[in-house]
Amino acid sequence: MQITHLFVDVGGVLLTNGWDTALRKQTAEHFGFDVAEIEDRIRDSLVVYELGRIGAREFLDFVVFHKPRSFTHEQILEYILSAARAYSETIDLIKRLKSRYGLTVVAISNEGRELAIDRVTRFDLCGYIDFFAFSSFVHLRKPDPAIYRLAMDVSQARPEHSVYIDDRPLLVQAAETVGIPTIRHKDADTTRQALAQLGLDLQNGRWPGARRRVRAALAAQKPGLDGSL
Repeated sequence: MQITHLFVDVGGVLLTNGWDTALRKQTAEHFGFDVAEIEDRIRDSLVVYELGRIGAREFLDFVVFHKPRSFTHEQILEYILSAARAYSETIDLIKRLKSRYGLTVVAISNEGRELAIDRVTRFDLCGYIDFFAFSSFVHLRKPDPAIYRLAMDVSQARPEHSVYIDDRPLLVQAAETVGIPTIRHKDADTTRQALAQLGLDLQNGRWPGARRRVRAALAAQKPGLDGSL
């Protein structure tokens, strides 16, 4: 298998998750409210936020500010954003593979708009990611197969020359339904081993001109303007 495109989740793979269960509990303790009172509200409004239908302030209005609080929207949002941390070993792995094999790297992630923009900026994701299929940008959300198809279309990827990395089994399975080979991420080392089995091996020599050769082969298969091969 000659891989040209690497599709990767963000939360749980490259960075810590957004406002997940653990961070919600931590946030509630920090600001002094009961996390149990917001869980139903989170479930009812998170999808709408991640699809980009509402902004962070409206989301927080639904979830937290349905009653008077002693803190502000800005304070709680900054607390959530600043809690993000990078998984440096996985990021280094992706960067090295991109450099060695000339990969196109595409992020596919369920992220609210404000969180997505902050994470791209704070962690310089543009430094090694070529395309961003964030749910709030494209108004599609994993596990909808359409978001994977869109990511392939935008990046001009062929599923048989791609691989998708995610830490959640359901989202791995969803990618498989559109024909993309997948890796269930547990940690940087096991993902490195799985990628090596697909030919993306940092221990071996460089794969000279591989991406160029694959693209030329794909172009040769495309019909010409007159419909001939």
